[in-house]
Amino acid sequence: MAKRSDLPFEPKKKKGATKSVKAPATAAVRSNASKPSPKQAKSTGIPEIVSQRMVARMAIFCGTPTLLGLMTFPLSYFIVHEGWFQLPNVAVVIATLGLFGLGALGLSYGILSASWDEHEQGSWLGWREFRTNFGRVVESWQAYQARRSPNAD
Repeated sequence: MAKRSDLPFEPKKKKGATKSVKAPATAAVRSNASKPSPKQAKSTGIPEIVSQRMVARMAIFCGTPTLLGLMTFPLSYFIVHEGWFQLPNVAVVIATLGLFGLGALGLSYGILSASWDEHEQGSWLGWREFRTNFGRVVESWQAYQARRSPNAD
């Protein structure tokens, strides 16, 4: 497996970190710990340019099929009302549900197909970025599952 580089907004991993038992925190320490330091808040947030890329892609990949799904009923009514041809009700419902389903998938694809690197725009369709980012998500999920597993080595 190829070694990937960390993203600018990705939290830094501690090398060789082991689980340690901490003493219970006092109320004063707990209230200060809940507030992230300015450095922490900046390093863990998604950069504005990356966020804008995600929103634009989500609007395209989710908005287009969802709008088409919303237009299915009026368009099918118009076709049947004008007598162009008869449409079975099931066909209209399946087409609408299919388009809404594509819209829901478009949300995820919009996020994962955007370039997560601030300095790289990425491709128009975003397939290369999708594969890279989906791999990162799977890798992160597997690492999380390994930490949660009671019989992890």
